[in-house]
Amino acid sequence: MPDIVLPELAALERIIDQGGQRLDARVVHTVHMATGERFPIHAISLGNPDPDVPAMGFFGGVHGLEGIGAEVVIAYLQNVVMRLPWDMALNQQLEQVRLVFMPIVNPGGMWAATRANPNGVDLMRNAPVDALDRVAFLIGGQRISAGLPWYRGKPGAPMEAESRALCEVVHQELLSRPFSLALDCHSGFGITDRLWFPFAHTRKPIAHLPELHALHEIFLQAHAYHPYIIEPQSTQYLTHGDLWDHLYMQACNDPSRTFLPLTLEMGSWRWIKKNPRQLFSRKGIFNPLINHRLQRVLRRHFPLLDFLTRAAGSHQRWVPEPEARVQRRADALATWY
Repeated sequence: MPDIVLPELAALERIIDQGGQRLDARVVHTVHMATGERFPIHAISLGNPDPDVPAMGFFGGVHGLEGIGAEVVIAYLQNVVMRLPWDMALNQQLEQVRLVFMPIVNPGGMWAATRANPNGVDLMRNAPVDALDRVAFLIGGQRISAGLPWYRGKPGAPMEAESRALCEVVHQELLSRPFSLALDCHSGFGITDRLWFPFAHTRKPIAHLPELHALHEIFLQAHAYHPYIIEPQSTQYLTHGDLWDHLYMQACNDPSRTFLPLTLEMGSWRWIKKNPRQLFSRKGIFNPLINHRLQRVLRRHFPLLDFLTRAAGSHQRWVPEPEARVQRRADALATWY
């Protein structure tokens, strides 16, 4: 059967073609559906490849139903690629930072309009990490059945191919560098947009809390009227198998490297409140269905993505010095814990 292309995948591949040799684009895995369709998982990088240069990674489409996450990442990639031929400031910026894009991690789930991948596994419950405290029934990850949501996979089984592909890209492009940031774009929780940071498997604070507090401070200074609640994910709920907890803990094995993964959780309940008919559509529970609202969402998050790109490239100017970390940690504990 010939390859069948998703609209989001078609848009991404057009951008890759437009970027040409300016982009380092590769297919890190191909998803084969039981019905014969094939979908590539693309990873795109640009900017300075020097391993000593910091990096910023953008990820989307981990949950197939949450297409808006993929669209936000694709829209930002398009913005960057279209500016490359004429924007001197952007080209100078890319000498100081490496950008990594993985907009559609779960194309099979997106095609099937399911949260999980084609094997029924929720990729954000798939890492070999068990929660240290009690999790909510089902939502925290379960091994009962792939027919139920939030399925983690069989005990002892390898991670799903899509999860392994994401981890491979993160290890190669982000964890190999002295400093890196990541943003994973999701939707579906609450009315207000949230920026979450690890941990999801425990309520204990992460080791790089001072760095997160410093990043939070410069974001507030630059964007005083931002729309986000910024908090550890554990404030809302705990889960098993969080991919970013898994990758963050692996990064901590090398104390000379700093890796700060963030999750953008777009509050889809706001779209439902404005258009209650979306409740009758599986896609409508997680995505804005009216075109002007979609365009507004895509515009809404550009300042955040641009800020993180700049923050990664300029990290030496805001990451706290060793003597300041104790006070930073105290301030962070007072803010979030």
